[in-house]
Amino acid sequence: MEFFAVCTPGLESFTTQELGALGLYPPGPGSSAPETPADEEIGGVSFSGGLIDLYRANLNLRTADRILVRFGTFHAAAFTEFRRKAGQLPWEEVLQPGSPVVFRVTCRQSRLYHQKAVAERLAGAIADRVGLLPPVLPRDENEDLQGPQLIMARLVNDQVTISLDSSGSLLHRRGYRLAGGKAPLRETLASGLLLASGWDGASPLIDPFCGSGTIPIEAALQVHNLPPGLNRSFAFMNWPSFEAQEWQSLLNKPAPRLKGFIPSLSASDRDQGVIETARENAERAGVGRLIEFSCRAVSSIDVPAGPGWVVTNPPFGVRVSRQKDLRNLYAQFGKVLRSKCPGWQVTLLSSSLPLIRNTGLRFDQGIPLSHGGLRVRILRGRVEAD
Repeated sequence: MEFFAVCTPGLESFTTQELGALGLYPPGPGSSAPETPADEEIGGVSFSGGLIDLYRANLNLRTADRILVRFGTFHAAAFTEFRRKAGQLPWEEVLQPGSPVVFRVTCRQSRLYHQKAVAERLAGAIADRVGLLPPVLPRDENEDLQGPQLIMARLVNDQVTISLDSSGSLLHRRGYRLAGGKAPLRETLASGLLLASGWDGASPLIDPFCGSGTIPIEAALQVHNLPPGLNRSFAFMNWPSFEAQEWQSLLNKPAPRLKGFIPSLSASDRDQGVIETARENAERAGVGRLIEFSCRAVSSIDVPAGPGWVVTNPPFGVRVSRQKDLRNLYAQFGKVLRSKCPGWQVTLLSSSLPLIRNTGLRFDQGIPLSHGGLRVRILRGRVEAD
């Protein structure tokens, strides 16, 4: 079977790294998936395997947003041909009779160019085979769907690719964050920040702008190899072909023992209410005792013996503090790091290079990506002493 791990454009190399650790990348012989990271598609990574591998990917991937199943490909230049070939796919393996479905259709350089008409023919083909409710066409292409089965049809040069979403609710929804800060960072992007930082999982890590605690919580989950999908459900659980015993065997694997040496994970924010929320999120994630939360300004951060890593998401001034000049905050941040964290590695997310320059720290060119519609960069550097 062929799969596609969808991720934020810019994080493909880290999703590839994760798939490699699971033994799912590079693809096996005979696969049509790309064989080298240089061949990755934008916004995701192709891989291959069986149903158990699909379960493992959903359970364990930290940077992927959803896992698609390449359900069928065929040529179609007329609606009659499209409906006939679509109806030959084994829909009974993934859809219960009467199950609600949602279609997303894209058409480029194909004789079948009307998206709604394609969705209607696809719904008819499926109904002929298993019987379904009428399709619901979502208004938002990036809508986070929960409940209906998402089916995607992509037509390019009269070549049709049918894909199924196996995840359901987007994978950043781990289940531990019931409340967020004013501008919460997605869990998948927090994991991407950690992987991009090169944190070794043993050295101290601090987040002086922790908000709802996403970065330190994801760090604690990573260092103890706790699957991010343990406390949620997935779309594939509703498929007739779902192998419940195999899934349960994955969940019943012995929990990894905590390392004898637990790295210092420190998180702080000047907002007491946000810190309380972060503590509650960490408790729900099962890592509350592994993280030291404190309410304090960045100028008062408590730094453990290092060197270590600073991984953080400072305010951009876009959603939070829109009317506030953040130049002094960034200048103070840089000054504190040079004073208290010489020799430390620092990785942060930013949408403003002028603000970054106010830190007085040197960073690389960064990894460009999109965060909530904003163009941002993951920037990495090393703190030099004053």
